Amino acid sequence: MRVQFVLQEIWIGLRRNLTMTVSLVITVAIAMALFGTGLLVRAQVESSKSYWYDKIEVSIFLCAQTSSNPQCNKQDATEQQKQQIKADLEKLPEVAKVEYESKAQAWERFKERFSTTPGFVQSTREGDIPDSFRVRLKDPEKHQTVAQAMLARPGVDQVINEKQILDRFFRILGGLQWAALVIALIQVIAAVLLVGNTVRLSAFNRRRETGIMRLVGASNTYIQMPFILEGAIAGLIGGLFAAGLLVLSKFMLVDRVASQMQFASNLGWGTVVAVTIVSICFGVLLCAIASFLTLRRYLKI
Repeated sequence: MRVQFVLQEIWIGLRRNLTMTVSLVITVAIAMALFGTGLLVRAQVESSKSYWYDKIEVSIFLCAQTSSNPQCNKQDATEQQKQQIKADLEKLPEVAKVEYESKAQAWERFKERFSTTPGFVQSTREGDIPDSFRVRLKDPEKHQTVAQAMLARPGVDQVINEKQILDRFFRILGGLQWAALVIALIQVIAAVLLVGNTVRLSAFNRRRETGIMRLVGASNTYIQMPFILEGAIAGLIGGLFAAGLLVLSKFMLVDRVASQMQFASNLGWGTVVAVTIVSICFGVLLCAIASFLTLRRYLKI
């Protein structure tokens, strides 16, 4: 009988405050979807970092006739300079592997990497990318030592460290993640305020029933439970809608960004399921706790 009474009170409360409940569900769904999207972007960034940082290389581009570096004198690096540069690189303790890449090889790799953007490929011609040495480091953090050893060397045009490029790229993705989380925080605040208003309105509408329950000796927990469960159920429904939005987010945002940016590691469904469960639980707990705190301040029992 007690369970039946609690369920009946929950249904009455949700039905009487239908407009507020729908608003709460929508707000929670948007908040949890944004929160989950931020977590998905973070998971994608961390997964990509762990993949790419193990493959970071320092590219040492050699002088070519098209070089803008004055020390190249519009001349290609000689074979003697190439052999000396390679020998000096192999002697450095920070270097794990040295590979020579010709202009033709660089052009083929460029076409393969940017095959999804044909306009970019068509604007580049074979020979625009000079010969280079691709240097794999034992520790990517020690790229400065290799760069300093190669800069201003005869035959060297420029030294590019891929870690600096990746760091800037991941900072952009990190900014997108924090933007989603900040918007989610604003939505969470709105959800908390809506929960408070919904609970206060529900408690006001049922003040007579609450007074009778107090007179017959009902416990505080028994009186509070329908109101708390109303908020929790609204949070659960909002969380389920957010789960659907997160699935769309994976297809429409995360996977699309991963394909455009050519991430080698795609975000798995296991991560999506884990983030979805966390988002739903967070939405339920948020609404339940907000209901409980509102009752303590408003419902004097």
